[in-house]
Amino acid sequence: MRVVLAVGTTQTARIDGISAAGADPDIMVHTPSADAEIVAYGEPIRAPVVPVSPTGCPTPAVVTRAVRDVLGFDLTVVDAGLAEPTGAPTVTVGARAGSDIREPDPVSTAPGAFAAAREFGRSLPDDEVYLAESIPGGTTTALGVQAALGERGGVSSSLLENPVEQKREVVAEGLETSGLDEGELAGEPQEAVRRMGDPVLAVVAGTALGCLESDTAVTLAGGTQLATVAALLRHAGVDRTVDLATTSFVADDPSVDLDGLADALDLSVTVTDPEFEAGDHPAFDGYAAGEAKEGVGMGGALAMAATAGVPMADLRERVLERYRQLPFDA
Repeated sequence: MRVVLAVGTTQTARIDGISAAGADPDIMVHTPSADAEIVAYGEPIRAPVVPVSPTGCPTPAVVTRAVRDVLGFDLTVVDAGLAEPTGAPTVTVGARAGSDIREPDPVSTAPGAFAAAREFGRSLPDDEVYLAESIPGGTTTALGVQAALGERGGVSSSLLENPVEQKREVVAEGLETSGLDEGELAGEPQEAVRRMGDPVLAVVAGTALGCLESDTAVTLAGGTQLATVAALLRHAGVDRTVDLATTSFVADDPSVDLDGLADALDLSVTVTDPEFEAGDHPAFDGYAAGEAKEGVGMGGALAMAATAGVPMADLRERVLERYRQLPFDA
C-alpha cells in the first residue's frame, strides 16, 4: 500500500486569516516541506519549522507518520509546487508554486502538471494508492475551483472558526479578475484549476486519473480539498465511484455538508474518529476543539489503521511518542 503525498504552495495562503497551517505567514511557506519530512523521517530535517497552528496544534503529519510507524506503508512525495525545498525525496511533475487566485492565471503550470501527474499515476506499480495533500490556503483555492466548475459543496478549514465569508469574498474577487461566471468552466477541470485553484489540485487530480486508468484502486485521503479533486475527476469524465477517507472532525464540521458532497459527487466516504478527546494531552486539545481537522492524509491514515484493527488508544500513544520527538525549539 502506498501513500502519495502532493505538497505545494499558493500565495492565496498569505491572505490574513485564511489558514492555520503554520503559526506565522512568513514561515507557513515551509509547512508543506516540513510535513513531507515528518511523514518521511519522523521530524523536519531541512525545513526550519515544525508546523503548528497559531494556538500550538501540531500538524496532522504527526498522525500520518504515527500510522506509518505502525503499518509501514510506502510513501512517495510529489513536488506539487513547493516554494521552499524539502529534504524528503520527491517526484517532480513540472508544477510551480501557485499565485493568489485574485490574480490572473494563478496556476499557469496546471495543464502540464496534470498531464505529467497522470502519466506518473499510470506508472505506479501498486494495487492500492492513497492520495494526500499539504498546501496552506488549499481550502480557499478548492472553493475557487468548485465555483468555476459550478459545484457548491463548500469547504472546511484548519481554523477553529471557518472564515467562510472571507473565502467567498476571495473567490468572488478571483472570478471577477479572471472574467468568469460561476460554473463557466464546467467540463474544463484543468482550466478551472489554472484560473481559480492551486498546483496541488492539478497534481492530485492528474495522479488519481492515471491510477484509475491503470486499474489501481484510489482512495482520496483527506477532506473537502480531496472532495474537490473528486469534482475535477467528474468533470474530466470519470464516472466510477470514488473513495474518500476523512476524519470525524471534517464530518462534524457544521460549515460542510459532507453527505451532500458525497451524494452530488457519488463518493463512498469512510469517516474515522481518532477519539483525541480521550487523549488527555495538549497535543490533542486543538484537534478536539476543531482545529487542523484534516490534511497530510490524516483521514486516510486513520482509516488504514482502523481497517488493520489498530486500537485508537494505541495509535494515540504512538502519536504522542512522535510529538515528543519533534524539535519544537529548533
